[in-house]
Amino acid sequence: QVQLAESGGGLVQAGGSLRLSCAASGIIFSLNTMGWYRQAPGKQRELVAQVSRDGYKIYAGPVKGRCSISRDNDKGTVDLQMNSLKPEDTAVYYCAADLLGGTRNYWGQGTQVTVSS
Repeated sequence: QVQLAESGGGLVQAGGSLRLSCAASGIIFSLNTMGWYRQAPGKQRELVAQVSRDGYKIYAGPVKGRCSISRDNDKGTVDLQMNSLKPEDTAVYYCAADLLGGTRNYWGQGTQVTVSS
């Protein structure tokens, strides 16, 4: 089992930056892919960025060039640095992870990011 805890959300003006952090607890040595998703009101949850155990990164089109994901395998943490934020980035951001050989995603409780125009 894995538990995920996010931090770092908040209110920021357009053009500003935020850094989201996620710390895993439990069997962190078995963590496989870790990433960030977001869900805006009335919309489906969507991938923002993810990073594999060996460091391969994927970014969603709307955030490419503005976000950077990083992880620390020893600590079981994954961070998301978001720059040049736009009002359309407003959403609840969720940390997600899966385990080696596992078949499900684990989710954090979510952290609100609000970007004002």
